[in-house]
Amino acid sequence: MDDTFPFFAVTNHHTPSSGRPPSVSADEPGAYHGYFENRHGEQFVFVYRHETREAVLWCGDAGWGSYAVVDGRVESLILSREESTWLRACWEAATFGDRLST
Repeated sequence: MDDTFPFFAVTNHHTPSSGRPPSVSADEPGAYHGYFENRHGEQFVFVYRHETREAVLWCGDAGWGSYAVVDGRVESLILSREESTWLRACWEAATFGDRLST
């Protein structure tokens, strides 16, 4: 049995006019990855890199642009309550170990 196949894969649900989605591999060492899809089918991808302690959020409904995440929040994008809750949960999970080491 080949265990190298992806165990989680998602296709872009947004139209081509929404832009090109990010190419993200959860095999990136030293990074935390999160995925969320709201009830409207809008997709979000979160990546936190432990080495730089920087996080980025991509949102299909916002043209797949990348947005910096600081302290679990993104300033230049309006998120719903459920989206904000998910983003905060990603931040807390991703930064937990970093916060213990400071």
